[in-house]
Amino acid sequence: MLKDGAIWALGAMSGTSLDGVDAAMVLTDGIEIQQFGPSKYRPYTPDERAVLRSALGKWQDDNLTQAQALCHGAHLDVLSGFEGAQLVGFHGQTLAHDPKGRGTHQMGDGEALADALGLPVVWDFRTTDVELGGQGAPLAPFFHFACAKKIGATTPVAFLNLGGVGNITWVDPRKANPQDPGALLAFDTGPANAPLNDLMQMRLGLDCDHDGQLARQGSVEEGALELFLAEGYFRKIPPKSLDRDDFSLMLDLVGELSDADAAATMTAMAAAAVAQGMEHCPSSPAQIFVTGGGRNNPVMMRMLEVSLDCPVRPVEAVGLDGDMLEAQAFAYLAVRVARGLPTSAPATTGVATAIGGGRISRPQE
Repeated sequence: MLKDGAIWALGAMSGTSLDGVDAAMVLTDGIEIQQFGPSKYRPYTPDERAVLRSALGKWQDDNLTQAQALCHGAHLDVLSGFEGAQLVGFHGQTLAHDPKGRGTHQMGDGEALADALGLPVVWDFRTTDVELGGQGAPLAPFFHFACAKKIGATTPVAFLNLGGVGNITWVDPRKANPQDPGALLAFDTGPANAPLNDLMQMRLGLDCDHDGQLARQGSVEEGALELFLAEGYFRKIPPKSLDRDDFSLMLDLVGELSDADAAATMTAMAAAAVAQGMEHCPSSPAQIFVTGGGRNNPVMMRMLEVSLDCPVRPVEAVGLDGDMLEAQAFAYLAVRVARGLPTSAPATTGVATAIGGGRISRPQE
């Protein structure tokens, strides 16, 4: 049993950009964030990244022995380096996401991890939401609500995560609870770093466009950008979510461009998708706080600043850690699951009513 009040929870996240495993501790009661604790990052090697990339799009009944062992070992490697945690939130590695079809698949075995760590592990956060009609994503919005409270926001703000896929959370911190009507709106904006990373890997053997160096040398192909924005996804009313590879057409649209022009155009696509998404927000936020790897790309940040009508700042500007925010989110959500609190709501995933997802596995005696 968890003790009453705030506890130290440890969260882990391995995103669709396939860069590595983030882990971070949060002191929380599942409602308020009392304190952020230590964090660690365990990068994937190029060979490990290739194994995970080969597993993308696969489901629970596919042969994933090698990828599963890699995922488990990498998470155990980083999570075993912490002390004082009472609970672990384990997201796993998303391989496939089809909420209106086959469901959602986050590879990873929470039971095995609980036994190895000797701690209770909350995992499989998304399945219940999907089974009840939700998108199963994004799941960080309830944590973003707590972050808005912690930084003292008094008017609506937005958190923009530019990971493999982009997602945005519009938050009204004047509301009492994240599940209250009007407290949140969240959805995937479109592709972000994943297709750009794939381009860099295929053409140049690099894992990403570091600091936007290649995009800075290129020009945006406006015709390709217009074709990208003509996709029906952008006209869908949120909540809505994407699979990592739903916009694989991006690579085709830039197929005839030089490396620099292709990188510039794909970066512009990610920024334009955000600008399109902002039109769905109930009101213009006072500020947009950017988290995830995209905030380290000066070209992408500049494109956002030009296309949006409110200040765009990295989350570090308000004392948050943009590298660890998602790992912290799953630490926070783990406590909510363990305490029977909701983790998603109609305005975040489209589920019919506020629900709590996740399974809890305890170490065998």
